[in-house]
Amino acid sequence: MIPNLPPAPAFGEPLEIAAWPEVLAFLARRRSASALTLVEPAPDRATLEALLALAARVPDHGKLAPWRFVVLESGPKAAFAARLEALAQARGDTRAAAKLGKLKSPPLGVAVVASPVAGEIPEWEQLLSAGAVCTTLLYSAQALGYGANWITDWYAYDPEACALLGLAPQERVAGYIFLGTAREAPLERERPALAPLVSDWTP
Repeated sequence: MIPNLPPAPAFGEPLEIAAWPEVLAFLARRRSASALTLVEPAPDRATLEALLALAARVPDHGKLAPWRFVVLESGPKAAFAARLEALAQARGDTRAAAKLGKLKSPPLGVAVVASPVAGEIPEWEQLLSAGAVCTTLLYSAQALGYGANWITDWYAYDPEACALLGLAPQERVAGYIFLGTAREAPLERERPALAPLVSDWTP
């Protein structure tokens, strides 16, 4: 379990809006760890379930929960990777087979599946919510001291690979979040300059 994690608030409970400087300090130095450097220990099942509960607190217009989780623990993940490798090799696609290292190496993976609900809420908003789930799961694991990486590769988009994962036709993989302990500290990477990305709207 996650130490010192407060219990989930009751429905209708007032939640104070307050400053959390430690969160800002975390965000200022947050860095994903390479999936290839992730080793045991990974979060245990109770800790993972707590992390998933945190990830499920993202903005969600219409309260649809238009996403779900597929947990890939070490043994099943190895079997899934073997099936993907067989799929790639049957196509003669050695490049795709070689790209499975990031799936094979980490001790734990979670596929965040976008599962849009038909209705008045635009699908785009539901997909953005699934992306927010990926981000929150990634950040929550890292805040607990685990290494984490958000991956999408060919097996996130390939129809046969998605069928192996158990996706319905309308579902999409928002991301694979791989979790473990980083063998080495990740190095800071180049960050974008904000000036070209920020503008003020004027009438």
